Amino acid sequence: MLDAMHAKPRPAGAPPPRYRLLALGLLLALGACGGGGGSEDVAAAPGGASSPAAPLATGAEISCGFADFQAEALRLVNARRAAGATCGARGSFAAVPALAWDAQLAQAAYRHSRDMADHDHFSHTGTDGSTLGARVDAAGYAWSGVGENIGAGYGSLQSVVDGWMASDGHCANLMSPGYTELGLACARNNASSYGLYWTLDLARPR
Repeated sequence: MLDAMHAKPRPAGAPPPRYRLLALGLLLALGACGGGGGSEDVAAAPGGASSPAAPLATGAEISCGFADFQAEALRLVNARRAAGATCGARGSFAAVPALAWDAQLAQAAYRHSRDMADHDHFSHTGTDGSTLGARVDAAGYAWSGVGENIGAGYGSLQSVVDGWMASDGHCANLMSPGYTELGLACARNNASSYGLYWTLDLARPR
């Protein structure tokens, strides 16, 4: 299932959907760039109310135990950006510069993935009401543009990046020349509907 805004209850005994994706973008100078279907497109100024900072997660927590997580995330995302892409209704994107890893964005991404996994929840809004901008603020990152792709049920870095690239809004977020840094995180809860929850936060600093 792609671009669903909210998790919906399943009928008793029905198997869970295998995958879900959602995208959100906040770009100040370049315009909003979010997901297709039922996802949000928002243009907003940075700042505003921040959620309390969460304890720092370790590399093992952020990676769901996948080997070489940071290097592989950068390799997969930047290979797509270097090749250019056609993102369906969002149009064609020429090759764009590589993104750099940012630890603060990774912390913000992990906080959201962990929240979704722990509460069997799928939305850009946290279960505490936090927004993307507030989570990135709380991680200490000063941004001028920020976007987010989330996914659930994908069993590897390769499969979640492939899923995002196959969906217009997620592809456009990932290919946007307005972003210069990223943080990606995964959280696991085998008792939840989807098992693995992914958050990719993309940003440009002030």
